[in-house]
Amino acid sequence: MQVDDKYEPLSTEEEKTGKAVVHAAYTVHKELGPGLLERVYEVCFCHVLTEMGLNVLRQIDVPIQFEEHIFEEGLRLDVMVNNLVICELKAMDNVNPVWEAQLLSHLKLTGKRLGYLINFNVPLIKQGIKRMIL
Repeated sequence: MQVDDKYEPLSTEEEKTGKAVVHAAYTVHKELGPGLLERVYEVCFCHVLTEMGLNVLRQIDVPIQFEEHIFEEGLRLDVMVNNLVICELKAMDNVNPVWEAQLLSHLKLTGKRLGYLINFNVPLIKQGIKRMIL
C-alpha cells in the first residue's frame, strides 16, 4: 500500500532509518534463518538496530484517540525506530491480511508515515518485507 503520488515524499531521516530497518532484517534472517519464535527475531532485530546507533523502543502501547476521548486499551506495536519508523514483526507460515491493517492502524494512530511488516518465517527475507507509506 504505497501511495507516493498523493503524499509528500519521506524525509531523508525517514528514508535512512527505513534502509537501516531493512538491513537489520537481512542481518538477522541471514544469521538465524526461518523457523524461530517471533520474540527471538524481535530481540535480535532490536539489538542490530541499537548496534547501528539507532534509538529503538519495543512493545509500545498505542492509545486510541476518538473525538475528545483517549482509550488506553488500544494497540501495541512491536518496534519503533528513531521515533520515525514502525516495524511489525511476524514469524508465521501463512501471511494474514489483518497484519497490514494492524500496521496501517499503528501508522494512523501514531501519526507516523513509514512502516514495515517483516515476516521472518520465509526462505528469503525479501519475500517477507512489506513497506507501507502514508
